[in-house]
Amino acid sequence: MTKDELRIVFFGTPDFAVESLRRLVEGGYNIVGVVTMPDKIAGRGHRLFQSAVKQYAVEQGLHLMQPERLKDEAFVEELRSLNAQLHIVIAFRMLPEVVWAMPPLGTFNLHASLLPKYRGAAPINWAVMNGDTVTGVTTFFLKHEIDTGDVIQQQSIEIGRSDNVETVYDRLMVLGADMVIDTVDAIIAGSVKPIPQDEMLTAGEEATPAPKIFTETCRIDWNRPAEQLYNHIRGLSPYPAAWSELVDAQGNVHHVKIFATSEPLPKGGAVPGTITVDGKHLMVGCADGALEILSLQLSGKRRMPADDFMRGFNLNSCRFQ
Repeated sequence: MTKDELRIVFFGTPDFAVESLRRLVEGGYNIVGVVTMPDKIAGRGHRLFQSAVKQYAVEQGLHLMQPERLKDEAFVEELRSLNAQLHIVIAFRMLPEVVWAMPPLGTFNLHASLLPKYRGAAPINWAVMNGDTVTGVTTFFLKHEIDTGDVIQQQSIEIGRSDNVETVYDRLMVLGADMVIDTVDAIIAGSVKPIPQDEMLTAGEEATPAPKIFTETCRIDWNRPAEQLYNHIRGLSPYPAAWSELVDAQGNVHHVKIFATSEPLPKGGAVPGTITVDGKHLMVGCADGALEILSLQLSGKRRMPADDFMRGFNLNSCRFQ
C-alpha cells in the first residue's frame, strides 16, 4: 500500500491539529474526509466561530463533516461510505467505539505528553504547572478508556525555565506533526509494534492525570511557595491565564490576570499577597519569598507590562487575596 492508496479520515479542531493535517495534505497523503466540531456562536459580537481545522479543510476543498452527535446514524453512515482504512484524531473529543473501531487499520491519536504521564484534556498545562523539565508527544491506538491505548511512537523535548504553555504548545505542535507523518508511514510499511502503557510503568508507578482546567484551577493562592506559583502562572499563560483578586485601599475588589513573573525572589518575612513597589518593580509576597509581576491585565482592560499598569493604578495599601 502507498500513501496515495491509504484512505484517511482526520478528526480535529484547533490550530494544534491543523499543523498535522497540513503536513498530510502537502505530503500527498489521501485525506478522504475531515471531521471537526460544529460552528458555534462566540465572542461579544456573537459571531459564528469556525474551527481552525474547518477553515483549513474548506481552503483545501476537503470533504468536511461537522456532526452534532458522533453516534448519529446519518454521520456514521456517511463516515462508513468513505471506506477509510485509518482514522487520525488530534485535539478532538472522545470518539464512540462505532467510530474508532471502524477502519481496518485502526484509529490513532496524537497526545501532547509522554503517556502514560498526563492522560487527559490539559497535558501541556499540567506539565508546566508541575515544574516538569521534560515533556513530549505520543501517538497511540484508541481503545475504550481515554488516553490508555497502546503506544506507537514517542518523542520528548525539554521545558525551559522561561517557557510557558504557549511556547511549549508551539514546539509540540511541530514535533507532533512530524510524528504523525512517521506513524502513518510506519503503518503503511507494516512496521508498527505497539506497546501497552502498563508495560511502560515501573513497579509501583501510576499514570498521572491531566484534568480539564477550570476557572478555580487558575486562581493564585499566594500562601503557596514562590516556586510553585511561578510554575502555576507560566503553566496557564497566556490562556486561560492565572488570576487573583486585587483589593484596593477602598476595599474594592478587582479581577486581575497575571501572565508573567520573575523567577522566585528571596524576601524574608513577606506576607503572602502583600504588594511591594520598588521603582518600576511590582512584587508580591508568597509563602517563602516573592514574585515580581511582569505582565498582567485588569478586568476590562488590555494586557500590559507591570510598569504601565502602575502608572495608571494607585497601588498604595493594595493587596492580593
